[in-house]
Amino acid sequence: MGRLVISEPIVSVEWLHSYLNAENIIILDASIKKVVGNDNSKSEIQIPNTRFFDLKNAFSDPSAPFPSTFPSEEQFTKEAQALGINKDSAIVVYDDKGIYSSARAWWLFKAMGHNNVSVLNGGLPEWIQSGYKTEAKKESQFSKGNFEAHYQSKFMKFFNDVKQASLSKSHTIMDARSEARFKSLVPEPREGLRSGTIPNSVNLPYEDLLDGNQLKSKEGIEAKFQKLANKDDAIIFSCGSGITACILALGAEMSGYKNISVYDGSWTEWGSLVLE
Repeated sequence: MGRLVISEPIVSVEWLHSYLNAENIIILDASIKKVVGNDNSKSEIQIPNTRFFDLKNAFSDPSAPFPSTFPSEEQFTKEAQALGINKDSAIVVYDDKGIYSSARAWWLFKAMGHNNVSVLNGGLPEWIQSGYKTEAKKESQFSKGNFEAHYQSKFMKFFNDVKQASLSKSHTIMDARSEARFKSLVPEPREGLRSGTIPNSVNLPYEDLLDGNQLKSKEGIEAKFQKLANKDDAIIFSCGSGITACILALGAEMSGYKNISVYDGSWTEWGSLVLE
């Protein structure tokens, strides 16, 4: 089987099953525990030949005060090479919740200049439900890859960017948290973090884009976005700590939105730095 180039942000389990033996395919498990809810079970099985993408440690800045902080080019390059990832690798990312943290890994690769990457729709649950083969998780060493990160600044926004966008209303700031969190009806899950919202932001809970383990249809997702932003609007996606905001980025890219970015620190940073 030849070398793959992935042109869509999302692929099906059927597609992945048919391309498992492509010579340049890399399958990454980017699973993390959920911040909200009780579903923190950890799967002990994986899709064959999966490599673990350690989103919380290897691919986040360990010195940062906030969780899941965007890593440096140098760190990302080093850790991607350690996973055996090459410049021409076709990467499929999944997680064990369906669609959750895999979108963050997908967005990180795009922000580091690698576009040959996609999210597995439905993740591990959909793979299992479809009856495809799995294997026990295992520790593996890989031949060093030649991947090189090249940061693309348009994909990420940071505190000062968002502060300016909020004041000037230059962007639509779209918050992926639940409606209850967005409206301060329930406390934030992070201990000591105040409730609230970024001024002039709107709410699109990431779960509104999901149908069970999978994303809704392209038409269904597009309808959600069209209520809040036009196709040519500049959009910044936010959430609790920069994870589920990437699910909105995934849905927006599927829907044809081009001028999109993710607020890395999201509410954890904003709510800590702006005490109003």
